[in-house]
Order: sequence, then C-alpha cells, then structure tokens
Amino acid sequence: MSLKRILAFSRKEALEILRDPITVWIAVFMPLLMLFLFGVALSFDVEDAPLIVIDHDKSAASRALADQFLNTPYFRLVSAPDDERVAEHALMNGRARAVLSIPSGFGARLARGQGAPVEFLVDGTYASTAAVVSAYGRAIIYAFPRGTLELPVQPEVRVWYNPQLRSRDFIVPGLFAVILMAFPPLLTALAVTREKELGTIAQIYASPLTKTEFVFGKLIPYVLIAALQLAMVLAGGFLVLKTPMHGSLALLTGLGLIYVVTTVSVGLLVSTLVRTQVAAMLVTLIITLMPSFLFSGFVYPIFTMPDFFQGYSARIPTMYFVNISRGIVMRGAGLAELWPNVAVLVGYTVVVLAVAILLLKKRIA
Repeated sequence: MSLKRILAFSRKEALEILRDPITVWIAVFMPLLMLFLFGVALSFDVEDAPLIVIDHDKSAASRALADQFLNTPYFRLVSAPDDERVAEHALMNGRARAVLSIPSGFGARLARGQGAPVEFLVDGTYASTAAVVSAYGRAIIYAFPRGTLELPVQPEVRVWYNPQLRSRDFIVPGLFAVILMAFPPLLTALAVTREKELGTIAQIYASPLTKTEFVFGKLIPYVLIAALQLAMVLAGGFLVLKTPMHGSLALLTGLGLIYVVTTVSVGLLVSTLVRTQVAAMLVTLIITLMPSFLFSGFVYPIFTMPDFFQGYSARIPTMYFVNISRGIVMRGAGLAELWPNVAVLVGYTVVVLAVAILLLKKRIA
C-alpha cells in the first residue's frame, strides 16, 4: 500500500468535491439546517398548556390553588365555567389540555386539617405531553399549603445532570450523533456511485491503485468534510443554541472524529453494494437516518423497547455516540466511563472497512 498514491487519489477526490456546488451545499449547510430545525422545533417541554378551572368552592383557598397554577409558565387559563360539560367539550375538541376541578367544601376541609381532594384531568392524546402536564399538575398540588394537614412522608426529589428538565439540553447532544450519521455516509455513497454511473471509475480500476488504496483514498477527503461538519454542529449547538457543556470539549471532539470515520466507512460500504445514485440514497437513508432517529436512544429510551429492538439498537453505531455525546455534554463523563462505547465504534469501523475492501475486490476481479 502506497501512501503517496493514497494522498494523490485523495487530492483528486477533493478537487472533484470542490467543483460540485451541490455536494458543497449539502456538506456545509444541511447539517446546520437540520441542527437548528430540530434543536429549536423538537421539544418535550410544555409551556402555556391551555387549562380550564372549575371552582365549585369559590373560597379563598380554591382561588389560591387556581392562582398557583396560573402563576407558573406551564399553564394559561382558557376559561372558568361552572359546568363540567363545558370542560369536557373543551377537552374533546382540543381547546384545553387539562382541567382543574375544585369541589365544594375544599377550603373548609383544609381549615379543619382534613384531606381536600381535587380533580386534575389531562388530555392523554399526546402521551409524552400528557405525562409532563400531569407531572406539573401534581407538583403544584403537592406544593400547595394544606393548613395543618401534613403528609406522613415528605419527599425531597433532586434531578441530576439536567435539573431544569429542559428537553433541548438532551436533544442537541443526541442531534450531534444523528446528523453525523445522516450526511457523511450519504455524500460518500453518492460520490462512488456517481463514478459508476459516469463510467469514470473504470479509469481507477485500470490504474495501479490497489483496493485498499482506493478505499482509503476515498475515505480521507470525506472524513475531512465530516470533521468540518462536526466542528459546525458543535459550534451551532454550544454557541447558538446555548447548550450547557459539563465535560471536556476536547474529548468530545476527539471521540467525534472517531465517529465520523465510522460514518464515512458506512457510506463506502453502501457504495460497494449498489450501482446507482438513487439506490445509494435510498439504502443509505434506510440503514442510517431512520434507525438513528428511532433506535439510537435519541428520542425514545432504549430500555423501554422490546428485547428484539434493544438488540437491534446495539448494532447501530449512532447509539454509542449518543451515549458518548450526552455523557460528556450532560454528565461531564470522561474516557474512563465512556471507553466501552469508544471500543465498539473502533471495532465497528474496522469491520465495515474490511468488508468494503473485500466486496470491492470481488467487483474488480
């Protein structure tokens, strides 16, 4: 294997990339567009949830409880009817997400030191939103002054790593992994299949390049592009979206470079399996972007999935970099805690490159 031939081939590939404005646009702008769209639009936080208050008691205590709900950023008052059917209709047509119903005698029971139940109804159409809204409602009710009534157990709950429970703080580190699995493989696979469609790859087959030199010559320029994408999404996540960083940026960058080698290798493997750009695009999206969204832990916790899909997730490299990214960004984890994920990524890359070289050899022979 000749390093000189690899670098010369990489230089030729880099010049072709720079001459293609579409490739440059996809490489530079699409990752940032995806980061900002999902980083801003995708949120599991709930603010200004439409609330209906039905106060049958009309006491100072019932008004205080309603005010406690409305003095938070989580709820806004839609209406305060006296009829339960009005509230039910509002939930039915989506005008309200929750109903606080305070029964008669609420204030008097509190004054006597007795339990004073209230009803808090939540629209469960959107399960994730309903869970958040119901949690907010319970927290407000439990924090409400209860006169002389004391709970036998008074819990003290603390949340580590994301005490504000802001969804953006865990979405953005996960987006780093998803974006870098979406675009570098796609660019690499399209580049090789484009040469197949144009017939220019025959010139490379006839050259002194070996199969290994061909693969590494293709790998180097796209790894550099992916490294640029890594730098851009990190800058966008921390400087523009203001994601707090609790760990080492240098460690995240170093392990991110290992990950981009993995993702570019996946694109090279796809390019050895298909002959057209359309097929390369479809196969790449199916094996990279879709699993990254659904089975990497980016949105849905893996431990909640059935055993089969947990096993499938373990075969997706995105899952390991999601663990690395969130571990460093949110928990301040170091290499001592993250090395199993790093080892899997390195092993995955070696295997994928070896298979790509093997399959390429079969096509040249």
